[in-house]
Amino acid sequence: MKQFHNFINGVFVPTSKTFEKRTPISNQVIGLAHEAGQAEVDAAVKAARAALNGEWGKMSVVKRVEMLYAVADEINHRFDEFLEAELADTGKPHSLASHIDIPRGAANFKVFADIIKNAPTESFTMTTPDGGTAVSYGLRTPLGVIGVVCPWNLPLLLMTWKVGPALACGNAVVVKPSEETPATATLLGEVMNKVGIPKGVYNVVHGFGPNSAGEFLTRHPDVDAITFTGETRTGEAIMAAAAKGVRPVSFELGGKNAGIVFADADFDKAIAGITRSTFENCGQVCLGTERVYVQRPIFDKFVAALKEKAESLKIGPPNEPGVGLGPLISAEHKEKVMAYYAKARAEGAKVVTGGGAPDMKGEYAQGHWVQPTIWTGLPESSPIIREEIFGPCCHIAPFDTEEEAIALANDTPYGLATTVWTSDLSTAHRMASAIKVGLCWINSWFLRDLRTAFGGSKASGIGREGGVHSLEFYTDLRNVMIKL
Repeated sequence: MKQFHNFINGVFVPTSKTFEKRTPISNQVIGLAHEAGQAEVDAAVKAARAALNGEWGKMSVVKRVEMLYAVADEINHRFDEFLEAELADTGKPHSLASHIDIPRGAANFKVFADIIKNAPTESFTMTTPDGGTAVSYGLRTPLGVIGVVCPWNLPLLLMTWKVGPALACGNAVVVKPSEETPATATLLGEVMNKVGIPKGVYNVVHGFGPNSAGEFLTRHPDVDAITFTGETRTGEAIMAAAAKGVRPVSFELGGKNAGIVFADADFDKAIAGITRSTFENCGQVCLGTERVYVQRPIFDKFVAALKEKAESLKIGPPNEPGVGLGPLISAEHKEKVMAYYAKARAEGAKVVTGGGAPDMKGEYAQGHWVQPTIWTGLPESSPIIREEIFGPCCHIAPFDTEEEAIALANDTPYGLATTVWTSDLSTAHRMASAIKVGLCWINSWFLRDLRTAFGGSKASGIGREGGVHSLEFYTDLRNVMIKL
C-alpha cells in the first residue's frame, strides 16, 4: 500500500487523516494520501516564503536555469517510475502517457528555463523637462509564493506547465494536486531533493477543495498568486477567494469545443484528427471536441467513418497492447458521463455508436469504463450540446455555409479551443479570426509550440501562459527610472 505524503520544506510529512487512492481500471485501493489540514498548508506557505528570503531568492538566473535542467534530466532518468505512477493514477494507455505526459512534464522545466535565460526587458532614454537625461528600464521580479491547483486528467504535464515557469521566474510554489492523482506530484519532491533544489521552493499538500487543502491554500493570506486548471465553477470559487487581497489569478477552465469540417478538407486526415480530439484520454481533455459540425455534402460519409474509427478503439488497461481507450478517472465521473448518455437517449438522440458501458471481465469489471459514443439529431439547445461532459463522446450536426459554422461554434458561454479542417487557406484564416477561442487549430489538434500563448476566452479562463506570456503572470514587471 503506497503512502502519498505531503512534501513540505524538503521533508515528506504524514498526517493522521488519510483518504484512499483507487485505480480507475479496477476500483481497487492502491494507496493512501495524507490529507493536509490548515496546519500543514500554513507550514508549506511558510516554507515557501522562507525559501524566497533565503538561498533561492538570492540565486542567480544562470544557477536557477542549471537546477531546472537538472530537474528535467532527473525526471527523464526516472522516466519509467514516473510513467508507472501516472498509469496507476489515471489508467490512461501506456502509449499516450509515454509519448505526451512524461516527456512534456520534463520538457516544461527546460523550455521555461531557456525562456527566462533569454527574455529581454524594455529600456528607454529620454530628455527630462530640465534638459537633462534619464534612463528607464524594466526589471522582472518574482511574484512570491504561488498556489498551484492542478487537475487529474494530465497530472504531471499540467502541474509542471505551471511549476516550471513559476520556478524559472524565481518564485516558490505550494502545489495542491487533484485528490484523484497524488502520485507524480509527490514523486517530484524526491527529484527536487535529489538535484538540490533548496528546501521550501517546491511543496505539495494533498486534499480536497472545500474545507480542505484547496480552500486553505487559495484563501491563505500569504499566497501571492494562484494558478488553476479545472472546471469553471471551481475557478469561480477560487477567484472569489483570490479577491481577498486582490491577488492575481491565471485560469484555464472548462470548454465545449467545436470541431468544424468543411467539404474540401482532406477527409482521412479530418477523420483521424476528430477521432483524436474526441476520444483521446477517454475524452478527458479540456481541449477536446464534443461538438462536431460537418458541411452537408460530406455529413453522412463523415458520420459513418467516425463511427468506424470509434468502434475500432480497443478499450482496456494501460499496458495491454493496442489499447486506445482507458477508463474514466473515478466512479463519480463515470456516473456523471453515464447520466449524459442517458439524457441523450431520453431527448431522442440518434445513437450512432456506444451510449453505454462495455462489458469488462475479471479484475476490470469494477473499473470506470464507458463506450466511445457518437450522437446526431439533437437541437442546439440540448444540454448534450451546451454542457461540458468530459467523456469520450461527441454530437455531430451538419452545416451549409461558413457563416453558419461560425455562429454554431460561437454559440456557447465557453471559448477554449476549436479545430478547423479545410484545404482553403482563406477559409482557414477567416475561421481563425471569427471563432472566439483562445486556441484555434487548423488541420491539426493538440499541436503545441510551448513558446506560444495558451489559455481560454469567455468562461474558459483568464490570462495566457506559455513562452514570454508566462512571464507576464509569474513576475512583476518593475520600472526603474534613473536621472543622470
